[in-house]
This record gives sequence, C-alpha cells and structure tokens, in this order.
Amino acid sequence: MLKQILKKVFLGFLITLLLLGAYFFLGTTKPAQNITWGVNFSQMHAQNLGLDWKQTYLALLDDLKVKNIKLISQWDLIEPAKDQYNFEDLNWQVSEAGKRDAKILLVIGMKTGRWPECHIPQWAQNLSKEEQQKEILELLEKIVLNYRSRSAIELWQVENEAFFPFGQCPWTDKNFLKKEVALVKSLDPQQRPVLISDSGEGSTWIQSAELGDIVGTTMYKKVWFSFYWEKRLWPFLPQKIGFYLYYPIPAIFYHRKALYIDKIFSKKVMVVELQAEPWGPKLLYDSSLEEQQKTMNLAQFQYNIEFAKKTGFDTFYLWGGEWWYWMKIKQNQPEIWQEARKLF
Repeated sequence: MLKQILKKVFLGFLITLLLLGAYFFLGTTKPAQNITWGVNFSQMHAQNLGLDWKQTYLALLDDLKVKNIKLISQWDLIEPAKDQYNFEDLNWQVSEAGKRDAKILLVIGMKTGRWPECHIPQWAQNLSKEEQQKEILELLEKIVLNYRSRSAIELWQVENEAFFPFGQCPWTDKNFLKKEVALVKSLDPQQRPVLISDSGEGSTWIQSAELGDIVGTTMYKKVWFSFYWEKRLWPFLPQKIGFYLYYPIPAIFYHRKALYIDKIFSKKVMVVELQAEPWGPKLLYDSSLEEQQKTMNLAQFQYNIEFAKKTGFDTFYLWGGEWWYWMKIKQNQPEIWQEARKLF
C-alpha cells in the first residue's frame, strides 16, 4: 500500500515538473509594439575604465541620444565621511539629464550595482549591522529629500538585487528592505514608483513583487560562472571551478514569469540590466580585449538585443554603455557604439 502511494506521489511530482517545464520553456511571444531602451551609468565604472566620466555621460546623452538612464549612486561617494554629504557629482548627472528631458531611474541604498556591489564607505565598514542600517536610512533620507523635487527622477530603485547573494556585502535583510521602501515612499510627495530588482535567471521575483511597485530583472546570456566547495569533500578537484556558461533559457521563460507576477501581484516587470558588456573571470579593467570578446562582441550584442525583444517586455536598460564608449575611444572599435545608436 505504502509503495503504491509513493509511486503515485512520485508520478504526480514528475508530471508537475514536466508541466512546469513546458510552461516556462516552450512557446513564443510577440515583441512589444513600443520598446523603451535605456542605459545604466556608473561614474566609478567609467573612471575605472580610464575614461573621463563626464565626457562619457554626455556622449550617452548627446551622441546616442539616450532618454532613459539608470544612475548608480554610491554610498562611499556620497558620504565619504560620516554626516558629510557630497552630492556635487550626482547633482550634475541629474541636472544634465534634466536639460535634455531624459528620465532617470535612481538606484539608492547600500547595494547599488557594479563591483563590489555594496559600496560601504571606509568609516562604516566596521559598524555593527544595526549601526549600518541606521546610517543607510539616514543616507536614503538625504538622497530622497535632495532629489524629490527633480522632475528628471522618474523611479526610485531601492537596493540592487537585495535578495540575490552576489557581491561583497555584509548581510541581507528583507525586513530592513521593507523599512527602506516605506521611508522612500513617506518622503516623496509625488509618490514615484519604487522598483525592487532581482536576478532574472536565479529568482522567482516573488519577494521583489511583494515589496516593490515594479519588479526589475537582469537578463544575461553568456557569462563566466564560478563556484567554490569544501576542499575536504572533493580533495582531488580544485577548490574553485570556473567556466564560460551560455544560459540555455528561452525568451518565453522571462515572459511567462512576468505573466504570473502580473496575475498574482498586478506588478509590471522591466529589464533593468540587459547584458551588453563582457562578463569574464576578471573585472573588465584586468581583462585582455581577447578575453572580453569571448562574452561580448558585435554579434553577441546584436543577438542579446533580438533575444530581449522576443521576451515581449517593453522596457530595457542596457548594462555596458561605459564599455561601448571605452571600445570606441580607447580601442578604436566603435562598432557596438554605432549599433547601440540605432536603439535610441
């Protein structure tokens, strides 16, 4: 009797897996009729590439004619010393976008993107978790009060992939993220939507949909994948394994996930990080051009754009604008920059 029950349970489980697999991996969808294309911009990343960050930013706005830009704010740049805030650079970015009627998605918090992801200033790194959270709430208050009257700000993004364990970050805390979102909403009289982002390939987006007005997702196709394990468990293998990985995930996968988020939460999903630069075993600044082109070149860029269209989403922020400009200015290879111009 027990054996028959176990067989039925296993069969039911197997059928469920097959149905879920068919739902998320089979089928096609139509591209959105009107697609909004934007770019991410990081002052730090442009500088680390050896670029004039202001020149790079203006090239995105004036040469490519970008009208939607995701700005990555950094705690260590805004508050380099405790209670000493410096908004000069971010003010300039917001003002220049406003002059050109460009709209800004502003990422704020401890974890805002670009390695090491969590940009904790030196003075705050040895604080306790509770002390860090107190300082972060003060940071958010200063930022929102400083920019809530700026018409260029269209959306707030609170933290970046807060639920995804990537980067050099001391902790994750869903309850604290709730406090951050509530604080931002309470301080903004215009009640701009708050976006919560998550991994496109490694998350269900449910936690982000619970907290955010909009769900932001990443979308990557070819990356360097590495992981560690306990050496004592597999002594004959290296402790760290790494290899290039092509995500075998079809466009319909993202579309169907967005459908259930809409059905359950009535929330929109947009792509806030579409891969348009290399992802190799080292940071870009330490990688040869040959190594970089293993995961991003003109053909891969074109492929990623066409793949994105097939998801049916209508908003994409491309990740890599600083690198396109580096390729154009430093490497005399403007092909991707010119290709990107077609989108804007």
